[in-house]
Amino acid sequence: MRERKIVKNPSRAVAPRPGALNLGRLGEFVGFRLRRVQNQLSKDFASATADRGLRAGLFSSLSLIAANPGLSQNELSREIGLDKSVTVAIVDELERSGWAVRERSETDRRRHALHATAAGEAYLEELFGILEQTENAVLHQLSPAELLLLSELLDRMYAAALHEDS
Repeated sequence: MRERKIVKNPSRAVAPRPGALNLGRLGEFVGFRLRRVQNQLSKDFASATADRGLRAGLFSSLSLIAANPGLSQNELSREIGLDKSVTVAIVDELERSGWAVRERSETDRRRHALHATAAGEAYLEELFGILEQTENAVLHQLSPAELLLLSELLDRMYAAALHEDS
């Protein structure tokens, strides 16, 4: 097992943008900074999709199901970061809406394999179009190389948070 050392975030030394609050010690924690961005992006996306009555977690769950045909509910729950009972309710809603189906796995009869339907795939196309528009203001702040690096770093951090690097 790798020894873990505490790493201080040097961002406290970064001066806040004009008119912004000093983050103080919170500025040392990446979780706070990530959550601020995530909260704003989620708020913008929710506002843009308000007329659809889109439940939290539904879009990301459907997207992961479409990208990983045969995904189990446990795998979905782990990857999306939601409690298993919440995931079951989301999958129930996806089925009721006709966007996904739950079938018995051919390799393990105890688990369900999740699949997106054609209607679910079409709905995803609409939602990704909206998501692209809502994230555009943030993404144009980064070059393509910076965006790729950010994605790689976030994936590594997520794996470490799941303790997959041990």
